Amino acid sequence: MRASDTERERIAELLREAVAEGRLDMDEFDQRLETAYKARTHGELEPLVHDLPAPGSAVAPVGSTAPAPLRGSAANWPARIGGTATSKGAFALWGGFNRKGRWTVGRMFTAFAMWGGGEIDLREANFEDRETVIRCITIMGGIHVTAPPELNVEVRGIGIMGGFGEGSNEEGEPAPEAPRVRITGFALMGGVGVDRKRTKAERRRLKEAREAELEARSRSGLEGPRDGFRKEL
Repeated sequence: MRASDTERERIAELLREAVAEGRLDMDEFDQRLETAYKARTHGELEPLVHDLPAPGSAVAPVGSTAPAPLRGSAANWPARIGGTATSKGAFALWGGFNRKGRWTVGRMFTAFAMWGGGEIDLREANFEDRETVIRCITIMGGIHVTAPPELNVEVRGIGIMGGFGEGSNEEGEPAPEAPRVRITGFALMGGVGVDRKRTKAERRRLKEAREAELEARSRSGLEGPRDGFRKEL
């Protein structure tokens, strides 16, 4: 059966997702992407994603009309929920703390900083439970929380002679299957900030994917990337 432009673009989105997750290296991505844009039938498209999972599930059939969303660091959320918490709290007094990289957040996590500071990075974290509460309490200090754009985050806190709120927010839509994180607490003469942004490694992979797509489209005689993908990067 002949493939449509929409189906070719959907396969390209799955390949972008795979390179952003590190499932494909740039050479593989470049080769598959060029083949996808030159494909004329479903039979040519299917082998390009047969070994790649769709976000959070099995590979969607090529003939499906539903688009494959770009989710970056939020891909495969179901596999990141569950397990024993590696940390349920953090404390800083005249010093600092950090929780980042691969760690498992407790369903109730309490962070306290007095005359000091702390960093909580959720971008590569796993979660003990789908519903997570992070309580941040700071007195003349600061706590910074970083989350991926696709994580469901709700910020509820109080600032007294200080601040408690959200900062930068990169492009991205909360994923329905992602954990729900409520950040609450108070800051007294200090601050709690929440930013949504991707890791440097993911931004680099997405940038390289964009450049590879531009080259593949050029070789295939196609137009540049769609506005949505350009904006995403």
